[in-house]
Amino acid sequence: MPIAITDSSDPRLEDYVSLTDVALRRRTEPERGLYIAESQKVIRRALAAGHRPRSYLMAERWVTDLADLVEAAEADGIPVYVAAHDVIEARTGFHLHRGALASMQRPELPSVEAVVAGARRVVVVEDVVDHTNVGAIFRSAAALGAEAVLVSPRCADPLYRRSIRVSMGTVFQVPWTRVDPWPQGVDRLRGLGFTVVAMALSDDSVSLDALEVDPPERVALVVGAEGDGLSARTVASADVTVRIPMAGGVDSLNVAAAAAVAMWSLRVRD
Repeated sequence: MPIAITDSSDPRLEDYVSLTDVALRRRTEPERGLYIAESQKVIRRALAAGHRPRSYLMAERWVTDLADLVEAAEADGIPVYVAAHDVIEARTGFHLHRGALASMQRPELPSVEAVVAGARRVVVVEDVVDHTNVGAIFRSAAALGAEAVLVSPRCADPLYRRSIRVSMGTVFQVPWTRVDPWPQGVDRLRGLGFTVVAMALSDDSVSLDALEVDPPERVALVVGAEGDGLSARTVASADVTVRIPMAGGVDSLNVAAAAAVAMWSLRVRD
């Protein structure tokens, strides 16, 4: 049977405390080896990817709607906590209206070599700190044929709740890992057979249209942080630098939008 929780300070809900505190969660979730999945769709995608829940937290009405998840959890000895909306909101910091939360065991990240093996289109995300942008990049990667995503050491966590939600759970669909150190990883990717393509407004950049005509066989597309873009060292290390042709006096796009445009332009057309 689900476990009723009536006190928001109940220590059994420790995994779910202050979910809206980005600084706190950025630190504590990786340290404790967990992440939070929100909504039925996201939880099911995480489970389909082989991730293991530590516990569930849901409002009473969702026990019936998610009966199969509850049954599987109880059979596996995973606690299912049920609480009123005001108790959940007091614990998490927001009103839960997407069905359920799951505290998930954070999987061990694979090596760069394992993630990119066989891939022809890889996206590298350098120091993008906004979780919404990271999630949007993953969603575009899944939709537009990128076969892997690599994130730099200072990039926002793809398994943070907002990143997962914005990605619609595609962070569980697209293979990914951290590439560390970076930008030394440029040479690593080149050694694995990739042409490293940096997106930047440098003087020697070429139009994305030109590269689209005859793209390299294997492309590692590198996109950079909001505002500052890619580091000078990354741009200097890349094999080619590209820019998106712009109109209307606009010089750049949001990083997630720019990544999507480039992924579409350089997609494999077999």
